[in-house]
Amino acid sequence: MRPKNQSRVSEFLLLGLPIQQEQEGLFFALFLGMYLTTVLGNLLIILLIRLDSRLHIPMYFFLSHLAFSDISLSSVTVPKMLLNMKTQQQSTPYVGCISQLCFFIVFGCLDHFLLAVMAYDRYVAICQPLHYTTVMRQELCVSLVAVSWVFSCAHALLHTLLLVPVSFCADNTIPHFFCDLTSLLKRSCSDISLNEVIIFTEGGMLYILPLISILGSYIRIGTTVLRVPSTKRFLKAFSTCGSHLFVVSLYYGTLAAVYLFSSSWGSTDKDIIASVMYTVVTPMLNPFIYSLRNRDIKQALEIFANRAKFFK
Repeated sequence: MRPKNQSRVSEFLLLGLPIQQEQEGLFFALFLGMYLTTVLGNLLIILLIRLDSRLHIPMYFFLSHLAFSDISLSSVTVPKMLLNMKTQQQSTPYVGCISQLCFFIVFGCLDHFLLAVMAYDRYVAICQPLHYTTVMRQELCVSLVAVSWVFSCAHALLHTLLLVPVSFCADNTIPHFFCDLTSLLKRSCSDISLNEVIIFTEGGMLYILPLISILGSYIRIGTTVLRVPSTKRFLKAFSTCGSHLFVVSLYYGTLAAVYLFSSSWGSTDKDIIASVMYTVVTPMLNPFIYSLRNRDIKQALEIFANRAKFFK
């Protein structure tokens, strides 16, 4: 028998960002510009990698998939947030909310796996340079990306299916700008102990294992470089790994701020700001981080720009 304060929820109300109403126009323009920069910047990275044959190597193959994942991650949350800010319509259908959550988990998890795969690629390139072409062959690269997709989709499907039997209270407001899993579960009137166990076990493992893989790869890289100290060798390793290491630090740093150091199990203003970092800011910065410090990308961009001028 349903409790009195429990009813069938057909929609949720997303309260959005913790900003004043008179500031919404400014923030709308800001986030629209950031989203367009994210989409165009990552599309440019994908296009350059596709067009330039010199970039048809494992490192850029993984980077192109990361760029696609970043576009998708931002597209899952930001357009809806902008629409709500523009129209002042905070409601989102139950099915739409669950769908947004599912795709958000897919691409968020995919980022973790791709960052781990890219760290392994850098480890092989620096620690086993003579065997790089035989180890990082095309079949292995495709398999690593395919496995990343399979695990990400299975992870998202698991948490989505676990939400099906969950009943929600009459209070359907979500203090966030997208349908976050923890925020949804806080609105539940039913037993969510199984959901919590799965989040902290299966979910924790899928996020921690890629991080351990990344740390392990960089520890091996560090010991290899320090084994024969050389300024030239250190600078080469830093130029090879610096961009990826910065992205990893930025990505996992903001996630830690949200899920490990938050004041409570739910959404606060600090958590929302940290969520903006890994759903909006980090995907926007990735093309700049990888292109500004990457000579191959710069050269490919110059060639692309010269071709564009020629066809004009």
